[in-house]
Amino acid sequence: HEAVHHKLFPEDRRLNDLVGQLVLLPLMVPLRVYRKIHRFHHGQNRRDHHTSALDTFVVPAGAGPLRRLYCRIVWYLAVFGGGWFIHSLVSVVLFLALPLRVARRVSPAFEGWSAGDRWASIATFAAGVGLHLAVAYGLGAEVWALTLGWPFLAFAWVYSLLVYIYHYDTSYGSPVRDNVRSLAPNRALSWWLLNFNEHATHHRDPSIPWHQLPAKRRPLPPEFAANERVATLGAAL
Repeated sequence: HEAVHHKLFPEDRRLNDLVGQLVLLPLMVPLRVYRKIHRFHHGQNRRDHHTSALDTFVVPAGAGPLRRLYCRIVWYLAVFGGGWFIHSLVSVVLFLALPLRVARRVSPAFEGWSAGDRWASIATFAAGVGLHLAVAYGLGAEVWALTLGWPFLAFAWVYSLLVYIYHYDTSYGSPVRDNVRSLAPNRALSWWLLNFNEHATHHRDPSIPWHQLPAKRRPLPPEFAANERVATLGAAL
């Protein structure tokens, strides 16, 4: 995440992207894809009910109880069953697989996505797959499971659990940077999660490095104060 915002090594963009991509290799996520999706999130977050609002299900007027039950089941599986990681994985695959002319019709997130971006991302995705295969075949399935497999599954679950707690049931519309909430710091988790609890501050100024976020906390404007009605990580979950 720091590398996506060019904050890992701000004085050297190439080093920033190289280290960021190396860190992402075990997840098989190309940095270029992550950056494109994340920039769309920052630029379009909850602009309306159809755009970058993961907790919003747009259904026909008068939808019956079965449709509502379906939406609730999908939501809880997304949060507690690793579904949001699968959602993100599908997004990555779409960026890699879809021809440019098709991709731009699928989502505005593909705006500015080039053939060079696509092929470079395919190469880095292949490198990530190669890392998993090399460990599995070179060191054995048990070593792969302990070093990559189980940590990958744990990450997928934690990611799905936490990815939307800072935006769930917040406001819609412009300015999109204020459709967010911060949470109280947690001594055990804030450092591990790179102070993501300071999410409103991050959206107000994405250039602030993670370790400076607490000192530079910026409250939401008064008209968006209702977004902060949830205070702690536990309450958000």
